[in-house]
Amino acid sequence: MAAYDVAVLGGGPGGYVAAIRAAQLGMKAVVIEEDRVGGLCLNWGCIPSKALLWNAEL
Repeated sequence: MAAYDVAVLGGGPGGYVAAIRAAQLGMKAVVIEEDRVGGLCLNWGCIPSKALLWNAEL
C-alpha cells in the first residue's frame, strides 16, 4: 500500500493546485477524483464552446 503525506479530495481548480503546491513543498500528494481532473468548470461549464467552434472554422 502506498503512503502519502497529503490526500486531496476533489481534482477541481482548488484541488489539483493544492496537490501541486504540496508536491512543491516536498510532500507526496494524491488527488482523489471521481471524474475528470479539472472539475466542472474546466471540462464542461465555463468553456465558451461557441467561440471555440467559430475559431475551428477559420
